[in-house]
Order: sequence, then structure tokens, then C-alpha cells
Amino acid sequence: MKDLRKLVEILSTGRVFIQTHNYPDPDAIASAFGLQSLLEHFGIDACICYDGTAEKLSAIAMLNNFGIRMTQIKDLELLSCEDKIVTIDAQKFNSNLTDLIGNEVACIDHHPTITECDYEYKDVRIVGACATLIAEYFFDNDIPIDENVASALVYGIKMDTSDFSRGVTQLDIDMYSKLFPYADNELLDRMKINTMEFTDLKAYGSAIENISVFGNVGYAYIPFECPDALIAMISDFILALDIIEFSVIYAIRGDGYKFSVRSEVPSLNAGKIAQKALEGVGSGGGHARMAGGFALKSKLSQQDGYEGHEIRRRFELAIKESQK
Repeated sequence: MKDLRKLVEILSTGRVFIQTHNYPDPDAIASAFGLQSLLEHFGIDACICYDGTAEKLSAIAMLNNFGIRMTQIKDLELLSCEDKIVTIDAQKFNSNLTDLIGNEVACIDHHPTITECDYEYKDVRIVGACATLIAEYFFDNDIPIDENVASALVYGIKMDTSDFSRGVTQLDIDMYSKLFPYADNELLDRMKINTMEFTDLKAYGSAIENISVFGNVGYAYIPFECPDALIAMISDFILALDIIEFSVIYAIRGDGYKFSVRSEVPSLNAGKIAQKALEGVGSGGGHARMAGGFALKSKLSQQDGYEGHEIRRRFELAIKESQK
């Protein structure tokens, strides 16, 4: 069990910020909200912040239904090197987390570490949802939990494990079971409805139109910017095809491409393959079954004016190397 008292001691003085990844999904939002409530129990005020957008309907529904306040970095008062930052559902040096002015003193995350960082407090455990770790802090330390926080944590666990069908561990199940009596489950049931926007169909249609299959690996390109969560949803969607066991979906993002990678084959570790494939052109990593990454266009060689061939070549080499 992690010692919550140590984290509280580290954050007991100065300004405290809880930073999620740049495009916060329900798990990141729930985890940040839960941690904010935990710290408030000890008299510590913490601001939840992010550098990007909360674009998905599921994320916006959380903010509206649970009274969660998140502040974009551009709207914060000027940060200083003395300010303390807790990264949650993300780790410093990852491509999906902006490196802010301030001292990243702590990290709570459920993804594998790609680049080591010397935090004063670190709780990184491979479970289905980061919200599971926050829930454990409440129950192991006998801290009262209100309905909004419990509901948010339940929603975060359900969404990040895709209703307990992906990456779930016993701890996820245990924490869900403990949270359930405290949550507003009628509200959670209502939140299941209308989670897709009409514009999302354009991304799905584009991915279907551009899909290519090589063996058991499916590739799809989305030629416009869309949120991380939507790219991940499309990656899961492509993986559901009966002939595909490993999916690589990528979409334009600024001066590069944002990737979502999924695997349902134990011998193909999505995190390790994404890390190897994007090495030298960007960064990648994640869990064995699901991963992500980013690559710069300027570092990818073109063939017929298109970087897609180079992307496929890199993933094919990484897949072959992983099978040695």
C-alpha cells in the first residue's frame, strides 16, 4: 500500500496543481477529481489543469454532471518553479503531457514508464484504470467519499476498462465493488446514452475508407485532426474485425501524427511495439493491449508523397523484432 501521508507532506506547502494529459478522458478526469477531494480532506487546495481540450461528450458530461472544475493552462495564473505539480494518468516526458514550468514532485499513473523521472512520490501500477488507484487511497485510509467523487471514479473505471473487457485487474474489480454503494448509479446509466457526436461518424467513415490489412494487422489513416479518445475508439473498432488482431490507427495532429495501437495477441505487446516503431521519429508506449504515440512528419520519409508506407514499414519491423 502506498503511503498517502508522504504525498500529503510533500504537498503541504505552496501552490499545488494536478495535471492530466493534454486531452483528458473520463479516467484522467475522475482520477484528478478524486485526488483533489483526497487532498482537500487534508486541508490542501489543488487546481486541476490540462493543456489541450476535453473534447469528447463523455468527458464534457463528467464535468457537467459531477461539478468538476478543470482549468486550461492558458487560463492559469503564471506558474513558477516553486509550484508543485502532480501528474495523474500521465508521466513527465510523455508526448501527451506538456512540460510545464513548475516542479513535478509526484506521479500517479497506471501506464508503463517510458522515460524515468525522479519524483519525490511515485505510484505507478499497471491496472485497468488510474481511477482504481485513487479509489484505493480512499478505502485504505478510511477517508469519507461523497457521491460525486464515487460516481466519477466508477465512470472512469468503466470507461477505461471498456466495461471490464480490457486490461482489467482484480484491483479494478475490488475498487468498483467498494465504490458502487456510494455512487449515483441512475445518473451513470443515463450517461451511457448519446456518447457519440455526429461529427465522430466522419472519422469512422474515413478510417473505414482508408483501412488496409496485412496479415492480421490493420492500418487506418484519418486525414484530419480528432481527439485522442476518438482515435482510440476507432482503434478498438478496427480491432473488432474478425481478420484483425493488431490495429494501428493514426490521425493528423499539428506537425505530425497521433497514434492509437491495439493488440489482442499476447505475443504482440502493443506498448513495446509502438515504442520501437516510433523510436527516432517521435515517441510511443503503453500497455500490452493498448498503446499510443506521436511521430513528426518531418522525420518520416515519404514515398509517393505519403508517409503511410514508412509508418507501416516501421511497425512491420517492430512486430517482427518482437516475435524473435
